[in-house]
Amino acid sequence: MSIEENLKNLNLTIPKAPDPVGNYLAYVKSKNIIFVSGQLPIDNNGKLIKGKIGLDLNSQDGEKATKLAILNVLGQLQKATGDLNLIKKCIKITGYYNCTENFEDHPKLLNIASDLIVDVFKQKGKHSRAVVGVNSLPLNAAVELDTIFEI
Repeated sequence: MSIEENLKNLNLTIPKAPDPVGNYLAYVKSKNIIFVSGQLPIDNNGKLIKGKIGLDLNSQDGEKATKLAILNVLGQLQKATGDLNLIKKCIKITGYYNCTENFEDHPKLLNIASDLIVDVFKQKGKHSRAVVGVNSLPLNAAVELDTIFEI
């Protein structure tokens, strides 16, 4: 089954890849590796999910933010490759969560991204990962996802 068929079956639409907001590239290809710069939870209308999880936002907001951010990763991959079927492996996902110091559910939130990548890419989506709670993120974003893929 193609990636496009998986996306359709999962009722997922890949958003237009957001442009960088600074002096950097949205992704870098080095031989057969694509490093996708940190993706924020920005929707198709340019609206960013902002705030601190555990203070301004709850876990459901964090889940929604994670899904948006990982869909933006897919948008960057689509832009980088022109065909998501060229992806051979998701190597790593690192999730950074803007949260209160006593928030402990980072892994549950990052599971949203991990599960989506495995659902889309099947066995090729299995990856290593790290998840970190931070005091702040650029633009007060709720989450930032940093990813590495093999093509």
